[in-house]
Amino acid sequence: MKTIGLIGGLSWESSAVYYRIINELVRDKVGSTHSAKSIMYSVDFAEFEKLQHQGEWDKLTELMIDAGMRLKKGGADFMVICTNTMHKMANAVESQVGITLLHIADTAADEVKIRGLRKVALLGTKFTMEQDFYKGRLAQKHGIEVVIPDQDEREVIHSIIYHELVLGKILESSREAFVKIMEHMHNIGAEGIVLGCTEIPLLISQKDSIVPIFDTTQIHATAAVEFSLR
Repeated sequence: MKTIGLIGGLSWESSAVYYRIINELVRDKVGSTHSAKSIMYSVDFAEFEKLQHQGEWDKLTELMIDAGMRLKKGGADFMVICTNTMHKMANAVESQVGITLLHIADTAADEVKIRGLRKVALLGTKFTMEQDFYKGRLAQKHGIEVVIPDQDEREVIHSIIYHELVLGKILESSREAFVKIMEHMHNIGAEGIVLGCTEIPLLISQKDSIVPIFDTTQIHATAAVEFSLR
């Protein structure tokens, strides 16, 4: 079993879900009292959130590389960044740290392709939806067409993530807002919905959507276990 290195705290709400899923899957796959060999370095999200909204991506890259190096020194065989947005600097982190990084967009894309879908909607932070590091990877590496909500909808999603979900607040009004946005995405041709923020599955599940949803937290954690046991 390879040791999984987890960069967590972005936010801890979803990092706790990663830890639970990973250990449940190892128990189910290996049996008995087995659990995952893992190391988590959990950051202070407030520092990262501030730098994100200030556009200080170079500083954030330094912090992510530092987190990765701490995992490597602790004995991690590969890395998992427990958030979608911070995959903006995934290539830099992998190259500087020197161990494999299991990219969340690649794991999501694999599941989209297994379902035979060619066009999906991407929901996440404004950084993830608007910048090219995620949707560009889906399109260029995997041949998946990506659509995103309109500007007002992106503002709603971003606000719910940062003002509610990272704080553990689950509101029915916010679920209803997401459902309306997902219906709009379906109406403009999305065959599936990628929940491209690891907090969104705290609010939204398959029962809320008439098209397939792709829970990146579940998908990424599952892929980490498969890689660890390979």
